[in-house]
Amino acid sequence: MYPYILLIFTVIFYAGNILVGKAINELPPVTITFFRLLTAFIVLFPVGAAGAWRRRSELMKHKKPLLIMTLTGISLFNVFLYGSLQFTTSTKVAVMEAVIPVVTVILSTYMLKERLKVLQWAGILLSLAGAVWVVMNGKVLQLAAVGWNIGDAIMVGAVLAWSIYTIAVKKYMHLFPLYGTLLVMSGLSLILLMPFLVIEWFVTGIPAFTVPNVGGLLFLGIFPSVLALIFYNRAVEMLDPSRASIFLNFLPVVTMIGAYFWLGETVTAAQIAGALAVIGGVLLTTRGKSSGDKLKKTKNEV
Repeated sequence: MYPYILLIFTVIFYAGNILVGKAINELPPVTITFFRLLTAFIVLFPVGAAGAWRRRSELMKHKKPLLIMTLTGISLFNVFLYGSLQFTTSTKVAVMEAVIPVVTVILSTYMLKERLKVLQWAGILLSLAGAVWVVMNGKVLQLAAVGWNIGDAIMVGAVLAWSIYTIAVKKYMHLFPLYGTLLVMSGLSLILLMPFLVIEWFVTGIPAFTVPNVGGLLFLGIFPSVLALIFYNRAVEMLDPSRASIFLNFLPVVTMIGAYFWLGETVTAAQIAGALAVIGGVLLTTRGKSSGDKLKKTKNEV
């Protein structure tokens, strides 16, 4: 149960990412991503610097997969996510995020030669349908009629980025120290994003860093950027990418619950039915091992 507990907390933190990210959406996307990662870098430095220095030769030896994880899961996913919210609705973003597990499964069967049972494929499709049902409030037939725009195209990039990141974590993360690697990836992302931050401020002007905005950036830098990544990476190492990523279908459900208690939004019977479908799909997918799955019991130096 340990990896599944980690994934539950991961989903809770990522739901907070959506709620808080929407609340401070007056800040441009690169700005949110940069200062969120700066906060994460400061938090990780005391616990990750020593491990990164001791394992620096291994980090340099495997710099290509390290750069892939940095670009996909740390830099591009966040920029694409916040960028899409500038143009499209949170509902459509949630619908497209629900596609991540399916994309991850497809890529895993090709890149990692994973083979899932029929029951697990059924669970994936059921949880996807449930997630779409939740965010569309049961009106799934209206999905095709919704006007799509550039924000939706940007979100496609986020879906692909996170799917590739999940697979890369499974293949390569066991080679690195956990905290030290997250520290290095955060630092590399800051360097990569710096010129884009300057361009963004040149075009839009320097944004107002109000107290709520700063508080939101601190939350994003600690919980989604540090704790969620640590928990998610550990869980992916213990499971396979397909079964780990399917938990992301809980995201619309948890976000809906958070919106109900914190924002006073109404929860309908159709959304509750969709939530139950998501839970059932996740249980089907996580039941038993996929054929040919060999769990790697590798201990990382932290």
